[in-house]
Amino acid sequence: MSNLFFHIHYCKCRQFNKPEKPLPKIIRKIQHHEIIFFTRGKGVLKIGQKRYLVKEGMLFYICPDVLHSLDLDTEESIGFFSVHFSYTHVSFDDSTWIISGEGKMLSLNQGQELKDYYQIEDIFKKLVCTWNAKQPGYEFITKTFLQQLLIAIYQKVTKQSKNYSITLKVEKIIQYMHQNINNRVTLTELSELIKLSPTYLSKVFKETTEYSVIEFFNKMKIDKAKELIIEGNKKVREVAQILGFTDEFYFSRIFKKFEGISPSEYYSKNVHEV
Repeated sequence: MSNLFFHIHYCKCRQFNKPEKPLPKIIRKIQHHEIIFFTRGKGVLKIGQKRYLVKEGMLFYICPDVLHSLDLDTEESIGFFSVHFSYTHVSFDDSTWIISGEGKMLSLNQGQELKDYYQIEDIFKKLVCTWNAKQPGYEFITKTFLQQLLIAIYQKVTKQSKNYSITLKVEKIIQYMHQNINNRVTLTELSELIKLSPTYLSKVFKETTEYSVIEFFNKMKIDKAKELIIEGNKKVREVAQILGFTDEFYFSRIFKKFEGISPSEYYSKNVHEV
């Protein structure tokens, strides 16, 4: 999620308290992604070969080039929000921006029922209203709302899933990392903390955060290092020691991997050039 750059094509909504013409049956493929959330109504949505019932609280995700059809009950009032978008992966490595092509599929279920969906409905409403108002800066603001929406969906689905206990274990590890940011932490130490094998811990941690355990902890240390360099006005060797690195050169190598420049260069640009 952190490395995704979004472009919104358009947004739509229908409020069930406003009289509107019934929606015609839709059969189509689109060249971008669509998320649609129903707040009211009944019908059938078919995505590929999978058939879903449309009802209040149903969230659907449709990928590019996937045939889908929507057939709504014309006797029922319809309420929904939808956003059509594309995205790409953007990263920064060794002082170079890398764009790795158009994203094909987010890790979302095609169809799922959400419980206690007030937060998601509220963000979706702000996204669509901002898009329709077309006030200055609306494109940037709607992209921000889209990111908030995706995060809220991920969090909601995670809490509803059977794997929520795993998420709690990962959160416990991250909390432990914060508490030990100045020390060395081993995979064995963390696996004992949450009673999972090192192999399984590595797997679920990567699935949850998109980083390996060591990468994530190092990234936390580098974020803290940047703060110490700028606000604490400390030398590179001091920062490395504070964060538990016994080898200053290894610290510099890790720093450059994440930031694209060495800590000395970062110090010069952000402290000396004020």
